[in-house]
Amino acid sequence: MGIELALWKRLDDRVYGPNLTLKLLQSCADRGLGIYLYGSKPEVLHNLVRNLEKRFPGIVIAGHEPSKFRRLSQDEKLDLVDRVKATGAHVLILGLGCPRQEVWAYEYRDVLEMPILAVGAAFDFFAGNLPQAPKIMQDTGLEWLFRLIQEPRRLWYRYTVLNPLYLWNIFQQRSGLKDFSPPMPDGSEKVESFG
Repeated sequence: MGIELALWKRLDDRVYGPNLTLKLLQSCADRGLGIYLYGSKPEVLHNLVRNLEKRFPGIVIAGHEPSKFRRLSQDEKLDLVDRVKATGAHVLILGLGCPRQEVWAYEYRDVLEMPILAVGAAFDFFAGNLPQAPKIMQDTGLEWLFRLIQEPRRLWYRYTVLNPLYLWNIFQQRSGLKDFSPPMPDGSEKVESFG
């Protein structure tokens, strides 16, 4: 809803991350492609693996590893890459939360040489730890409110400060009030390597 207001147009559809994740998992299971799950906590991964194996018989979970919830050294980063590659996984599914997972995917894109899908809360949804918003809230653009009620301490800043700022910036750019021309990544960016 907010993005539609900022863009001054109605969007026909949206890509809902958890649904995209399920479609990817089904496709991987159908083709026998191995997946690697990276992120979250050990207990979440345990439940996630169990639930995915029930939901997708024949799925190949080549490996899984929880986040260390800190920056990784260069040696740790290289060890992680070696561990993932050694499993023979074809796709890495990443659940570190926004924006860490997007930065992580960018930083590891060349060294892993496989598709990386950043899925955020989907790990918790599919592990059974967090409920998804009711469809009516998803369809009316109010999923953010449902999630804020579920996790106020973690999400209050994102939804009450950052999202309105983001929408304001889109509005300014679309209306010609301000031009945002961010530089394209060129590899000289600071390495975060959060894992």
